[in-house]
Amino acid sequence: MEKQNLSSLIWSTADDVLRGLFKPSEYGRIILPFVVLRRLDCVLEPQKDEAYKLHEKYKKDLKDFNDVIQSQLNLPFFNVSKFDLLRIKSDPNNVYKNFNNYIQGFSNNVSDIIENFQIDPLITKLNKNKKLYLLIDKFTEFNLHPQKVDNHMMGSVYEELLRKFSEISNEESGDHFTPRDIVKLLVSLVFDGDKEKLRGEDKIRSVYDPCCGTGGMLTIGKEWIHEKINKKLKVELFGQELNDVTYAICKSDFLMSDQNPENIKGPYSSLSQDDFSNRKFDYMITNPPFGVSWKSEEEYVKQESKDMNGRFSVGTPRTSDGSLLFLQHLIHKMEPSGSRIGIIFNGSPLFTGDAGSGESEIRKWIIERDLIETIIMLPDRLFFNTGITTYIWILDNNKQQKKKNKIQLINAKDFYKHAKLKLGEKNKEITEEGRSKILNLYSNFKEDSYSKIYDNDYFKYTKIIIDQYLKDQNDKKILDKKNNPKINKKLRDYENIPSYMDINEYIKKNVAPHLNEFLYDKKLNKVGYEFSLTKEFYEFKETRSLDEIKKDLDKITTDIKNLEKKI
Repeated sequence: MEKQNLSSLIWSTADDVLRGLFKPSEYGRIILPFVVLRRLDCVLEPQKDEAYKLHEKYKKDLKDFNDVIQSQLNLPFFNVSKFDLLRIKSDPNNVYKNFNNYIQGFSNNVSDIIENFQIDPLITKLNKNKKLYLLIDKFTEFNLHPQKVDNHMMGSVYEELLRKFSEISNEESGDHFTPRDIVKLLVSLVFDGDKEKLRGEDKIRSVYDPCCGTGGMLTIGKEWIHEKINKKLKVELFGQELNDVTYAICKSDFLMSDQNPENIKGPYSSLSQDDFSNRKFDYMITNPPFGVSWKSEEEYVKQESKDMNGRFSVGTPRTSDGSLLFLQHLIHKMEPSGSRIGIIFNGSPLFTGDAGSGESEIRKWIIERDLIETIIMLPDRLFFNTGITTYIWILDNNKQQKKKNKIQLINAKDFYKHAKLKLGEKNKEITEEGRSKILNLYSNFKEDSYSKIYDNDYFKYTKIIIDQYLKDQNDKKILDKKNNPKINKKLRDYENIPSYMDINEYIKKNVAPHLNEFLYDKKLNKVGYEFSLTKEFYEFKETRSLDEIKKDLDKITTDIKNLEKKI
């Protein structure tokens, strides 16, 4: 069964039970934990009775029997209750009591997951309205064993359900997950550019996502490495997630695969509570939320920005958009011997903020450290919750020699196909063919109509101030108490001079011909950095002449008259 068919079936099945009792926007808080519980049941079913027997045997003698049961069953998790969803269904008169016994029977690592779903009041409401039995009955119809629904498909099902819930409740679905076509492109760029480091045996590499959602980006990254580069490489995945539901889903998915669920931290922000503060990582991949305020974390971030060794010491962006904070957070975690970062942004981090602003100072710091390798402009309408154009930034603190002190810009706006099915705002997708084109442009590192390569200083500019003097009615300069001419700040003008232009020459050609008298004080100059991929890849299209337009209009008019005659 395809992911959309399965997710639609789960949705419609639950809708039959929940309709009228809950708002559709509340369904997610019920359906998602039941999907997880059913999947856990399917995995545990073969050893269900053995777990119960071991618990009965050791519960009186051992305070902590978790380790004993775990080692004897050779499972990373278990449930010592004699109930599962199927057995609860067989006793309709005691559903609520038996369900609670079942929930309390899970091992500690699962209890943490269930706790973050916060389902207790929902279960009480379901039971009170005689719907708990019906819901359990419906979910036992689904076989969600990993042999039937593998982790990749299960992740897609979770994300499809999340998208549907987010759409209904007008939440930002992009906060929860990134479409798979974009994830595949991102991981290919990050890992393909570092093949040598990923080859060989007996190696361990770490991958980190500070906004990991349901964990899809991490698991796809690992799969890509194993399929494309080195299936013997040990890849350790680490993540942190703010949203409690997606955190619980991610942790449960790790629990049922060969990942370590203890490497997933949350549910809280990695900006104000970094659970990997002492860790460095080989690779970092993420899609932080677009244009989301960090006002609630401002006190903590501002405090850390005062620490010269802290993540944000170089500056902070405006509180309305925390994108660049996440990038600083990742840069802080780069291994000095070499790390790579792949991050998805909207247009704001490219150019928002004037010279001297927090954003510009962050860009200046990153570029002057020669960390940016490539910026790729993607098509619009790739995301479920927004139609805006997005960008992938690739950073590397150990660039290849040919890429040192250079930045590559790639225009991939046209490398898409229209999706067969429009999902929210998403009606475009990057297919395997599109990903291959982009990866080739990136790997070849050559200039053509889609790829431009510049020295780092190309993106540097100097903001200068041109002042005019304050004059009286007789056109004479007005002096201050020290006999210095006063400045008319209402006529103050600002000019941004690209680094490849001489400032004095610019003033001579562009300012002096228009002003008889002016003041330029280079002490007021500020250096800034910005990117404009739209400008770099702009193609001038000649407009049609008035004669051509008139001829077309005349022809249309004639055609209409001929049509009227026939009618």
